[in-house]
Amino acid sequence: MEALTRLPGASTLLAAGVWIRRRLVDEWQGSPVYRWTAPKPEGLGVQPRDLRPADVQAGKRILAGAFVLAGSTLATGPRGDPWDRPSPDRRFAVALHRFGWMRDLLATGGEGVTEGLRLTLDWLRVFGTWNSFAWGPEVLERRVFNLACAARTICAGASDVETAHIAASLARQVRTLLGQGPGQGRGAERACAAAVGAAALSGRAAEGLLAQALSRLDRALDEALPPDGGHVSRSPQRALELLFDLLTLDEALTQMGRAAPEAVSRAIDRLSGAVRVFTLADGRLAAFQGGEALGAPYVAAARAGEAPDERPLSPACNGYQRLEGRALQLVVDAAPPADGSWSSAACGQPLALEAVAGGKRLIVGSGWSPDGPGPQALRVADAASTTSLGDHACGVPLRGFAASVLGPRLLRGCGPVDAQRREAPGAVWLETAHDGWARRFGLRHERRLYLDVAKDEVRGEDRLTALKAAKGQDRRFIPFTVRFHLHPEVSALIARDRKSVLLKPDGDEAGWWLRNDALEVTLEPSFYCQDGELRRSQQIVLRGQARADSGARVRWKLSSAAAPVDPPKQQA
Repeated sequence: MEALTRLPGASTLLAAGVWIRRRLVDEWQGSPVYRWTAPKPEGLGVQPRDLRPADVQAGKRILAGAFVLAGSTLATGPRGDPWDRPSPDRRFAVALHRFGWMRDLLATGGEGVTEGLRLTLDWLRVFGTWNSFAWGPEVLERRVFNLACAARTICAGASDVETAHIAASLARQVRTLLGQGPGQGRGAERACAAAVGAAALSGRAAEGLLAQALSRLDRALDEALPPDGGHVSRSPQRALELLFDLLTLDEALTQMGRAAPEAVSRAIDRLSGAVRVFTLADGRLAAFQGGEALGAPYVAAARAGEAPDERPLSPACNGYQRLEGRALQLVVDAAPPADGSWSSAACGQPLALEAVAGGKRLIVGSGWSPDGPGPQALRVADAASTTSLGDHACGVPLRGFAASVLGPRLLRGCGPVDAQRREAPGAVWLETAHDGWARRFGLRHERRLYLDVAKDEVRGEDRLTALKAAKGQDRRFIPFTVRFHLHPEVSALIARDRKSVLLKPDGDEAGWWLRNDALEVTLEPSFYCQDGELRRSQQIVLRGQARADSGARVRWKLSSAAAPVDPPKQQA
C-alpha cells in the first residue's frame, strides 16, 4: 500500500482510504458501547519514572497561571482552567493535551502536585468521555505516557473515588491507543507508551493490556530500529526520545519484579550507542531529518545511569558519517531520507553537514522538527548546509488533504546515496554522491571531504558531474548554490578578497576561516530552530553556474584562524 504513494496523485487515494478507516475507528471508540466495555483496573500499579529533566521554572509559571507551550502563552490566572477556553493555536493545544507540562509542574513540590490533580480532574470533566482531538493519535500517545508517570504522585492526596476515576480513564486511554494502530510510523512509540500506561495500573485488566502492548512493542521495535543503529526515520531526536521511553518502561517492569523482554533490552543498548554517536562536543545532538539539537542536560539525562563506555565511537551510524579532528567535528548526512509513513518529518537535504568547532556549533542546518515553530519550507535543501540546483527541491512535503491524513510525508527524495570512507593516520577522506537532481538537470552531486587532523582543517569539494546521457547534448547553464548556515551565536565577516569568510562563535577570539573559489560569495539571512524558538541567523551562500553537459565544482576549506601561517620561503 505504501508503494501507491510513489505514483502521481495516488497519495490522495491512499489518504481517502485511511480517512474512512479512521472515521470508523473514531465512531466505534467514541461510542457508549466501547466505553461500557472498557477494561476496569483494580487501581494504580507501579510508578513509572520519566528520566527527562523537568523545568521547575516552567512549573512555577503554571502555578502563577501562565501556560507557556510550543512558543505561545495562555494566561489563565492562578488555579485557572485551560480546558474551557480556546488555545492560542493548534501547536499549543497539542502540547497542552499531551500533558508534557505535568513533569514540570510536579517538580515544584506539594503545591504543584495539588494543582496537577486539579487540572487532571478538570480535563476528565471536559474531555474524559470522548473528543476526536483530545483522544486522537496526535496527542493520546504522549498523554498516556505522561499521565502514567504522574498518576501515583497526583493521587497521593486524592480521594478513593478520584483515584479510581483517574485509573479507569488511564485504562481506557491505553486501550484506545492500542486500537489506533501504528499510524505515521510511530508503532514503537505508541506500544511503549501503552505498556508504560498499563504498568501504572493494577489488576487482571491491566495485565491483559500490558501483555498486548509488549507483544506489539516486540514487533514494532524490529521495524523501527535498522541494523546500522538509530531510528528508521533517521532522526537523532526520535532515537533519543524512544530511548527515554524504553528506559522508563524497563524500570517500571523492574518495579513489578519482571525482566524486560529481550527486544526491549536490545533496543536500549542499540539506541544508547546511537545517541552516543549523535551527541557532539557541545553536548547537543546532531540536528538532522526532523530532529532538533536539544539542550545538553536533556541529552545527558538519557545516559545518566549508564556505566562508562570506553569503546571507541563508531564513525558511521544510521547513515551519518562523523569526522573527528582535535577541535573540529563534522557530521554528514550520507544516506537517503526515510520514505513512506516514516517520512512525516524527513527532510530533502542530501549530503547536508553540521560542524562543531572548539565545542561550539559553527555550521548547522535549520534544526526543523515537527513539534517546533519552523514552517515546512525548512525541510528542503535550501535550509541545510548542502548544494541545491535552480529553484527546485530535492524532495517536497506532502500537502493538502493527503497530508492532513497521512502526515506531511516527504515525496520525491534523492534516492540512494553513495558513501565511501577511507582513513589513514591523522586523516579522513569521505566521498559521497547522490542523483537527486539527475532526472531534472542530468547532474550528479558529489561532495568530497578531507579532514587533516593535525592541522584541524577540512577541505571540501562540491562537484556537479554530468551524467553520460547529457554529455555533449545539453549546453544550458544551471544556477546552483552551496550554502553554509551558521548558528545564531556565530558572527560572520566577508574578507576584502571576497573569497574568505571569518566565522567567530561567541567567546572564540580567533575564529575560523571558510575559504572558497566560488564565483560569488554573499552573506544572507537564515533561521535556526532551537529550544522551541525560531532564531535569526546568517548563511554563507556560494553561487555558480553549471553547464548541463560538463558540470561545475566549488572548492572550500574550513580552518582555524589561530593556526600558524607558514613563513615565506627564502630566496636562494
